Amino acid sequence: MPNERGVRMTDGRTTGSARAFELLEPLVQAATVRVHAPPGGYENPRSHRTGPTWGSGFFIAPGWVLTCAHVVGEGGAAVRLTGREVGITFSAGSITGTVTGRVECVLPERLEERRPARHALWDLPDLALVRVLAPVSHACVWLTDRSRPRFDEVAYFGCTEDLGTPEITGRTTRLRGTAGNGAAIRLGDDDEIEPGMSGGPVVDLARGEVVGVLKARRQTGGGGLAVSVVQLRTLPMAARGQVGLYRRIMQAHDLYHYDQHLSDLDNRRTWTDVHGELPPEEGDPYAGRGRLTPGERTTLYGLLAELPPPGSSEVVRALVEAARGEEPDPLPPAPLSWRDGLGLLHDPPGGTGEAAAMLRYATDVSVAEYREPATPGADEELWDWVRATAERLWRPLRRELGERHERGLAERERRRRASAGRTAHGPARRSGGLPPGASVLLEVWAHGWEDVYDWRVSVLAGPAHAGRVTPVDSGVRATLAGLPEALRAPLAEGFRRCDTHEAAALLEVAVAPALFGLAVDEWVVVGGVPLGVQRPVVLRHPAGANPGAASPVAASPVAASPGGVGPGGAREHPADREGTDASARWARVQAGPLQDERADCIRGRPRSPATEWLTGLPDNTVPVHCRAADQEPTLGSLHAVRDAGYGVVVTRRPPPDPGASCAPFHRGLREELADAGRAEVLPVRLQNLRGRAYGADPDAYWAAGTGLVWEDPARPLPDEEPLQGDL
Repeated sequence: MPNERGVRMTDGRTTGSARAFELLEPLVQAATVRVHAPPGGYENPRSHRTGPTWGSGFFIAPGWVLTCAHVVGEGGAAVRLTGREVGITFSAGSITGTVTGRVECVLPERLEERRPARHALWDLPDLALVRVLAPVSHACVWLTDRSRPRFDEVAYFGCTEDLGTPEITGRTTRLRGTAGNGAAIRLGDDDEIEPGMSGGPVVDLARGEVVGVLKARRQTGGGGLAVSVVQLRTLPMAARGQVGLYRRIMQAHDLYHYDQHLSDLDNRRTWTDVHGELPPEEGDPYAGRGRLTPGERTTLYGLLAELPPPGSSEVVRALVEAARGEEPDPLPPAPLSWRDGLGLLHDPPGGTGEAAAMLRYATDVSVAEYREPATPGADEELWDWVRATAERLWRPLRRELGERHERGLAERERRRRASAGRTAHGPARRSGGLPPGASVLLEVWAHGWEDVYDWRVSVLAGPAHAGRVTPVDSGVRATLAGLPEALRAPLAEGFRRCDTHEAAALLEVAVAPALFGLAVDEWVVVGGVPLGVQRPVVLRHPAGANPGAASPVAASPVAASPGGVGPGGAREHPADREGTDASARWARVQAGPLQDERADCIRGRPRSPATEWLTGLPDNTVPVHCRAADQEPTLGSLHAVRDAGYGVVVTRRPPPDPGASCAPFHRGLREELADAGRAEVLPVRLQNLRGRAYGADPDAYWAAGTGLVWEDPARPLPDEEPLQGDL
């Protein structure tokens, strides 16, 4: 008799996957929908005809359908996708219903600006989220929490017309790898993918979870691509103080399955029931007590969903690291919800078991700081569940969890008392200053003497963990014109990791002074708003840069002064050298009051500042540059002020008209510095100025192109440069 775990059947599936398909098929079909024109169409709204099939989709939470962007764009290439109405036909038991949905957003956002040619592949991740415009009863799929799929047998579902009538059907294949930096999943050629199936779910048969959205088939036939559902984490972030769309939908997803699991109103199988009936995985090292049961897992997700979401992605990663015993996978997309943290705890190191790691994590979440107060008793209910679940596990683990909970309660109480004290006696950081947490670091290096550049995006952990750097992505040989597009996705990922509900994270741009004119503050990454309007943006000197290697400043006597070059020719941070006034200057200028001083011009005419003059200026001076950073005398001046120990410096990209006077800029900046009073508020004030100019405030137009050099010694930069391309 065939082995239930591994003997292959004649249709290409193992008996185990065949049984899994049999169990999962009714659940997936009930949640999969047909996408078409709105009921009645655009020309005859009173008609009930739905027209031809555009593609498929599936319910991921009550009232929310996930599909492909190219599906909702069918038949309307010139129509804006977001806000477009579509028709959704679904089955609820033996009844088929049709409802109107509205496209809430598409990924990537640039699809609203630039559409591919007809019959061409749409840009990844090619996803659309549709809000149903009427309350209807329907089923929802179970979405994976894993950051990356396992390459096992899968089933995919979508709308076909094999017999002349649209119906939802399923087929099987295997995952063959990933593409698009993990955004897409390659499907094998075990079965045919038909056009109407685009947007349908791809289900991991071993674990009973949706891992992808069917995107395309190969033109030559056989196999295709699906989009990883983890790309939902790249949904646009919410404004400060609001819960983002991704977190809202995943919360609704988990509560739906939690409620289904607890309900005894009918005897229909739920996803949790089927998870308990799936054939066991062969050679699973965590089988038995090493994993949570399906019922325990569903309950845990539901209890976490009843808590307020975490304040930032870094909070989740820190708790995962503490529970897992090692730093979690740094690859994107960043974890944004408590649920995402559980997805990073599968198969932990050391053979300790998933159940133990997840219970440690849940314990820490129960005593964590939330973005807003939790519903009374919600955190205690989570801890009570952890304690009860641990009863079936090892006695030492039960004792460890109890001690962990007590330490967490004491630490939370300490933080609350400290916060209350700050409220009474003054805030922890003065009003208007930078957020104290992690920041995003963008480094750009000239690629030798060529007009191409290498780049790297990282996360700096912040002053609390000075020097800790987590890489996000890197690239080589990009042109200056191509940098905004090349960096769009990596920067968006960095912001997802660092932004909190209270503040947008700081962006630090570490480049050679010749690139201080790079208009990063004008780049648009997400939301259609320039970066400099969305968040504070500052410039940094690269920690390991050798200015003589790729800059004409090597010929400048000011920049070649020996005080600025360390062993091996690497330029040091002035604050790191004994015998300089950098530390004193930084502390003094932070406290204010501020004194501006023109460094590269005098009455509108260019000048080169003398070293003696710069070193003799008061410590609260802010040197100001109004000319092009990549030309003399400004380039030499930027090096000179750094060597003199100035950590706060103002630069400007000159206006297009070379005859325009710089007097309005200097006048406006002097008033701004006087009003600010201290340097610590300048990054945020400059962001506000950019926002006023973006909002067409003529009184802020003088600030166009203004940059702020910000050499914060509490945020040290990594020393190494990236590799110079392939050999």
